[in-house]
Amino acid sequence: MTTRIDERRGVAILGSTGSIGTTALRVLARQHDRFHVAALTANHNVALLTKQVEEFKPGFVGIVNNGTTPHGDWSCGPECLVEAAQRDDVDIVLNAVVGAAGLDATLAALTMGKRVALANKETLVMAGPLVTAACKAGGGEIVPVDSEHSAILQCLQGYRDVAVRRVILTASGGPFRQWTSEQLAGATLEDALRHPTWQMGRKITVDSATLANKALEVIEAHFLFGLSYDQIEVVVHPQSVVHSFVEFVDGSVLAQLGVPSMELPVLYALTHPDRVQDSGVPPFNPIAASPLTFEPVRREQFPAFALGVAAGRRGGAAPAVFNAANEAVVALFLQGRVRFGDIGAAIADALDELGGRAADTREAILAADAAARRFVHERFAC
Repeated sequence: MTTRIDERRGVAILGSTGSIGTTALRVLARQHDRFHVAALTANHNVALLTKQVEEFKPGFVGIVNNGTTPHGDWSCGPECLVEAAQRDDVDIVLNAVVGAAGLDATLAALTMGKRVALANKETLVMAGPLVTAACKAGGGEIVPVDSEHSAILQCLQGYRDVAVRRVILTASGGPFRQWTSEQLAGATLEDALRHPTWQMGRKITVDSATLANKALEVIEAHFLFGLSYDQIEVVVHPQSVVHSFVEFVDGSVLAQLGVPSMELPVLYALTHPDRVQDSGVPPFNPIAASPLTFEPVRREQFPAFALGVAAGRRGGAAPAVFNAANEAVVALFLQGRVRFGDIGAAIADALDELGGRAADTREAILAADAAARRFVHERFAC
């Protein structure tokens, strides 16, 4: 049992050494009058986590993959994510864990009535019905950190009871926006990691290159905002200035714009529905941002996008299989064991083989997740 000694809102950052985690700590350092860092967890980066602990002095520290025990008072192993999420001195859980590993912590936090600032989109993709049920039952709250979903939330502020005709998510198009199918066949890891507008972790950068990330965001939007898949569209917007559009039933369209920085959506996830003074994002210059252009998604060149959206529509275990197969094959691509073109093929084969499974319980979802990972490794790993 932990005792509250601070009136500021306590924040647990799960995945504190990753791109979103380090961004969140920059934001919290500026907002120390409103928030304090109550818990930090990392996957394996002991050196950076140690520096963060020295600076922010959280009451709880956890490391998921510990080759050695760095400190006697650190919690070790995957269970540290749930431990951090359930602490009494934690009001907000910023879940920035990459992949399916973030599911249990999200469920635990929502069950206890906490706010989950969700950067771990895979949580909703693989177990959307379970997560929304836990949120309702426990009285918790999900506030998205993804820039696109944060934009939708901001556009809907004050219009929750107004009918939405559709939302339009924007995609940068990634490094391969103008590449031909022939060029994509020879794309290298170095090519895929050369994102034109965002600085992100390696896995999500590859997901952006394949547009799998945008399919994950479509599924996430379905659960976050209660929209049908027919109400969710995607356009390519290379400048990454317009983060999403919301079209209402009267034809009015609202959009949220801003420089491509994750500091704003992180801050808004912490303070929603309020806005607070912050110096992290530079003033918006519409002249410098111009021109703003939009293009259709080239589905033939980026099959992972269409596969993911179709998996969302199919429901059941299909979204979990899509997510797990994508995670597994991207990990192989990052290791140099498959080609870029194998990513879409692995996802398609896994969905054909396993997408029809039921997913009505946590155990069934995790079983589908594990089966998809095994399938990809057995079929595609060199």
